Amino acid sequence: MLIAGPTASGKSALALAIAEQLGGVIINADSMQIYRDLHILTARPSADEEARVPHRLYGHVDAALNYSVGRYMTEAADALAHTEREDKLPIFVGGTGLYFKALTRGLAAMPPIPAQVRKAVRERLAAQGPEVLHAELAQADALGAARLKPADRQRIARALEVVLATGRALSAWHAEETTPLLDSTQIVKLFVSPDRAELYARIDARFDAMLTAGALEEVKKLAARQLDPQLPAMKAHGVPWLIQYLQGRITLEEASRQAKLDVRHYAKRQYTWFRHQLADWTPVSPTTARDQILRNVER
Repeated sequence: MLIAGPTASGKSALALAIAEQLGGVIINADSMQIYRDLHILTARPSADEEARVPHRLYGHVDAALNYSVGRYMTEAADALAHTEREDKLPIFVGGTGLYFKALTRGLAAMPPIPAQVRKAVRERLAAQGPEVLHAELAQADALGAARLKPADRQRIARALEVVLATGRALSAWHAEETTPLLDSTQIVKLFVSPDRAELYARIDARFDAMLTAGALEEVKKLAARQLDPQLPAMKAHGVPWLIQYLQGRITLEEASRQAKLDVRHYAKRQYTWFRHQLADWTPVSPTTARDQILRNVER
């Protein structure tokens, strides 16, 4: 079973309820919840929730690492095999569309990027800005550059890294997809889709609760490590703004307001991404999804 949805939609609570009812194992499909350093800000399952049913692929990666989709697929395959050996129901849950797409449609056979290439590109990105790198990418991969906005720092850097390391465009690698881990026609695929206004209210309330629970201290410890700001963990929602607050550059109120706005924008992109990329998924309401799923299973 695959359960996706925008952030704060209630998908994790749904997965937990289904896992308890049907004897399932919850497997993470969220690219931020894999990081050990960010428990509160990524809304990872609590210790109580993890004690109620088995959870896999949560909080096992250090923030200093740039975790890849390829590594996720390897670890997801191991988690799935382990779950099936236990004769339990695997329930993948998260909000990272690329993970779900890789699980059900395969993954491009992308070679690893040498650390020195990645480091050189990231240093140039910081020094010269994304527009300069975008212009360089256009010379080597015109099609790839045309698909990206000149200010899209992360994707421009990634595309340029691939070209420099392999001599081939990112789109060429994407054309060589591996076999999917899951048979898309044989599994339940749900997209938890709450009312937009309700979702935004939940996003705001959840961020306030995160601050109360110690998110600021969590970010303070992360910032003390002085990691590359381009690392995924350093760009997790709330982290950059709370770091600015800790540096005395903005107020906590402003940091909170901007973080909530970022999360709202991200949720909107999640809706759009799934609608265009995984259109065969079934949308469900967070209030009725559990009963709807259990009724179908019992038939």
